[in-house]
Amino acid sequence: MSSETLKIKYQPCGEIGRGRFGVISRVFCPVTQSSFACKTIDKRLLSDPTDRECLENEPKIMTLLSPHPNIVQIHDMFESEDDLQLILDLCQPVTLYDQILQHDLSEPKAASYMQQLMLGLAHCHRFRIVHRDIKPDNIFFDFRGSLKIGDFGSAAWLGELGTADGLVGTPYYVAPEVVMGRSYNEKVDIWSAGVVLYVMLAGVPPFFGETAQEIFEAVLRGNLRFPSRIFRSVSAEAKDLLRKMICRDVSRRLTAEQVLRHPWILNGGETTKNIEKSWELSPVKSIA
Repeated sequence: MSSETLKIKYQPCGEIGRGRFGVISRVFCPVTQSSFACKTIDKRLLSDPTDRECLENEPKIMTLLSPHPNIVQIHDMFESEDDLQLILDLCQPVTLYDQILQHDLSEPKAASYMQQLMLGLAHCHRFRIVHRDIKPDNIFFDFRGSLKIGDFGSAAWLGELGTADGLVGTPYYVAPEVVMGRSYNEKVDIWSAGVVLYVMLAGVPPFFGETAQEIFEAVLRGNLRFPSRIFRSVSAEAKDLLRKMICRDVSRRLTAEQVLRHPWILNGGETTKNIEKSWELSPVKSIA
């Protein structure tokens, strides 16, 4: 549909964000009495063929994945000669990145977020889609507090061999096989999600560097550490899950479904130690 149709169906309510290739605005649909986010992509800024391919793929991928409670849903699309406009779920202005900056996340809260993230990724992977840019900035929340994966601009279909190619992603979160220039599969999303979990629990990423190249070198070394100063209060169960997600050996790295079955996730981040402590603190009731 054309951009003129968009103006008929939706009323603009102001800009709420900016991205590399355009802006995100709030719009209102009088027919449904609902508000949405409108992602406007300026096609004139897409000089790279890879960016143009992602532009074409994003609405197709999002349409294939919709609806799912943990994935930002696409509701409409409009296109003109210069712009592509996607009508999406309206989410809270505070992303997971903002939450991490504002306060430390408890293990139960981190486990809840990780469970929802894995449910969304498992859905993607069942459709042979790899997101390729899982990071706190791309993890949103609706107005009921449910987590939603967004920004599928870097996503790709896995080919007949079940693999994809290309150096895509964000340095702190990218998997080592991507940096090495090899073909890779959906487990790159699990590595990235593991780094997200590490950041939720520690407040810092596991691999550092002053430049992108230095970060890539740290990722390739893959020396996962749990500094006692930071991880003193983090449970052994959470560390076990981190080791199995941020695992250099792709064959041993967990799938999204396996993460969902990990004890730390199943127990909602309530570790054995925490449960015992809660039991000890519970008042003893006498039976009359």
